[in-house]
Amino acid sequence: MAKKTLSSGLALQGIAPNILIGQVENTNPFLFRGEINTEGKERSYLAKLAFYKKNLKALQKINLAEYFSLCMSAHWATAGTFVPTNVDNQIREGLWRHGEIGSYIDIMAKITMDSWLWDYSEVTNRKAFNPVKNQVLSTHEGTWLSVAIGAYCALKMHGRPKLAQEMQEIILAEIKKEEELLIFLRETEDDINFLRSTALMAHNFGDLDRVMEQWKMDSGDPFFEKIYKLGHKRNPHYSPIFVYAGEINKAMMAIENHRHMSMRAVKALRKSKNFLIPIGPFMDEWGEILGSSPLITLEEKALLVLAFQEGHSRQDMAFGYGRALRGLLSSFEAGIDDLERYIPVDKMSELKQSKLWKIAQIEREEFEVGFLKTMKTFESPKS
Repeated sequence: MAKKTLSSGLALQGIAPNILIGQVENTNPFLFRGEINTEGKERSYLAKLAFYKKNLKALQKINLAEYFSLCMSAHWATAGTFVPTNVDNQIREGLWRHGEIGSYIDIMAKITMDSWLWDYSEVTNRKAFNPVKNQVLSTHEGTWLSVAIGAYCALKMHGRPKLAQEMQEIILAEIKKEEELLIFLRETEDDINFLRSTALMAHNFGDLDRVMEQWKMDSGDPFFEKIYKLGHKRNPHYSPIFVYAGEINKAMMAIENHRHMSMRAVKALRKSKNFLIPIGPFMDEWGEILGSSPLITLEEKALLVLAFQEGHSRQDMAFGYGRALRGLLSSFEAGIDDLERYIPVDKMSELKQSKLWKIAQIEREEFEVGFLKTMKTFESPKS
């Protein structure tokens, strides 16, 4: 990729800042329409994107630390959308190896630490909850862990032991937070949130592992041993809950964790933050929101049905799209018949004979009880 140089003198090998803003607007237009609250320190990253959208020329004057902050902001704002920005490798490694890193590494480390507390609640629906502690877990923690471990490696490489130690402590605090959430949800038998959390934990620790390998961390380092492969093998520093959750995820939830490529073509889903996709297979409520929303036309709702059909054909062992279809159709008095004129005859016939249709015929309570019964009888040989 050819290098670009901003008027500030910053040489880039990644995406140009103005194009990055355009990508955020494409997948998350509601950020710029006032639907999302951007007030307060923990949402300042969203305010930053809104500012630069109105002041594109200012992007030419940014330095490396501000470009890093912009990439972080863009990724946080889009990680829960249908088309996340492709800056992962930049914020995990590329910008930490930039020729000017020596002048900006301390600032970038501080941005990374601050981002641990960024409020992402309005830009993703892929969440699990601890209602007692008012705690939320999402895939954003995985993105944060992957950036933080890259920052840790860069700080060690550039002789910043104090900052590296501080970064290490926050990484451990995040892991502890996820451990406590899993234990709490398991002990209180909040089974659906527990299952959601297993999928999120697997994603988050998977991101962490990949970047540790990307930076070629020393496997003999005590810190490496403390945080590597947490969902795969027993670790004496933590509860067996991580391994148990990892096995539950692999057995029950992993098939639901895919990129939802069929949903990308349905532009109606980008009309509101409320349409962002949740964690499968628990998608009934999401389907109801889509089906009852006046922001989505009948024709667009028919396109959603076809997208569910296409998505299920790619992941025919998953239940999520079937549950979303049931939720959507429950919003209509005549069910699928209200959308029939917008759906080709052959597609309608195919739909009614499909496994997807059979899944959609099951009552929500019946489906969830059966699904949770499988979890309760699951035995984990490792944990």
